[in-house]
Amino acid sequence: MAHAAPTAHRRHSRQSTDMAHLSKSAYAGPLLLGLVYGVWAAFIQRQTGPVDAGNVFYGILCGVLFAGIMFGLARVGPRMKREVHAAAYGAFGGIAVGYLHSLTGQSVLKAVVVGLAVGVGVGAIAFYRYYVRED
Repeated sequence: MAHAAPTAHRRHSRQSTDMAHLSKSAYAGPLLLGLVYGVWAAFIQRQTGPVDAGNVFYGILCGVLFAGIMFGLARVGPRMKREVHAAAYGAFGGIAVGYLHSLTGQSVLKAVVVGLAVGVGVGAIAFYRYYVRED
């Protein structure tokens, strides 16, 4: 009697490089946060003056950059180790908030301290989330 050894089931994962398989929610989060960030940056930068084309362009530019970096981090992040992934989100959050704080006209040192505090907090929360939800 010949018995066949059981074979391991292979999991087929479809990780194509095209973005056709992404859901609409994968775009909605970064776009919405980019919109909020751009409006916030333009509001701080205009410093209670009249809204002009420069402020609108500045807000659009900041929002597009924020959304693009966040979308790229969301795409590349799951392939990183959890520590590096959390550190990347922490650095991104700290830099983004520190930059917004620097637009207020206060000292650069205070902007750095605020950015570091937010970055450490975001990194710690992201690490906890990735650590708990690990396969």
